[in-house]
Parts: sequence; structure tokens; C-alpha cells
Amino acid sequence: MTVQRADARRNYARILAVAEEEVAARGADASLENIARTAGVGSATVRRHFPSRQALLEAVFSERIDALVARATASAGAPDARAALLEWLDALTAYASSARGLAEALTLAGTDDPDHAPACCSAKLAGAADPLLQRAAQAGAVAPGVTAADLVTLVTGIVLATEHHQDPATEANRLLGLTLRGVVPQG
Repeated sequence: MTVQRADARRNYARILAVAEEEVAARGADASLENIARTAGVGSATVRRHFPSRQALLEAVFSERIDALVARATASAGAPDARAALLEWLDALTAYASSARGLAEALTLAGTDDPDHAPACCSAKLAGAADPLLQRAAQAGAVAPGVTAADLVTLVTGIVLATEHHQDPATEANRLLGLTLRGVVPQG
């Protein structure tokens, strides 16, 4: 394991902080050159720490993605499998609607563009949701054929469709509720 110099660690932290602000302001297509300029480093320094846009976006979203994964893991043994799945989907929707750029980044996860596809985030989310989904399916609380990737895709689409509404989070939650009445029947 290589130990980073103190200045390299500071550069990494500064670039990541600026990237978080830029992605929040401009979405997943935030300018890497502007991030470098604002962080006070060269483009090569940004590329050294984050060799692709994907790597930068994964770093920007990783802490919250990890929190969603941990939440799913903690809920996997909940007595009410349907409620656990719905609570996790609510948390995913709340985060994705508040983290500008995440939903757009997740839509690119299946593309062939290695500079844009944070497949790692999408795969982590689907992997985290799968045990919740499987338990809910075993309890008969989920329509047949629904996959964890389907659920992540539905949330992503809802968030993209509502991002320009006056209150995106409220509208996203409302649409998630409408969607889930068709995906997760009452029972």
C-alpha cells in the first residue's frame, strides 16, 4: 500500500470538496476543468486522483451510497420484509432527489461510455436492495419478476422526472408511492 504525501492528501480532499459543490450545482456533467481551477490545481492533478469522470462521481456519491447500502444491510432481517423494502426505497428516493447529478449518473450506468458510467454506484445499490427484495418476494409482497435493478431504475426515472419541480423531493415521493402501488401490492 502506497502512502500519499500530505500535499497529495490535501489536494484530493480539496478536489473532492469542490467536485461535490460543482456536481450539486451543475449535475453529473460538471466541468472537470472548472473543478481543477476552483480547487487551485491543474487538470493533470485532478486526473491523477480521479482518472475518469466515473471515478470522480463515485467519490462524490460514495459516502451516501455506502450509507444506503448499510441501511439495506441493517434492514435485511426486519420482521416486516415489505416495510423494510419500502423504507429503503423511500431513503433512496430522498437521497437521489436531494443529490443533484446522482440520478443522471445512475442512468448512464449501462452505457458504454467509461468516462460517465458510475456502474459501481448502481451495482452497489442494486446489490443492497436485492436481499430486501428477495425477502419481500418470499413473503408474497412483491409482484413476480421485479428485480433490484428495476427498482433502482424506477427511482432514478422518478427523480429525473421531478428534478425541475418546485419541490422535487415531495413530488418524487408522491410518484414513488403511485409506482409502488403497482409494484408492491398491499397485503
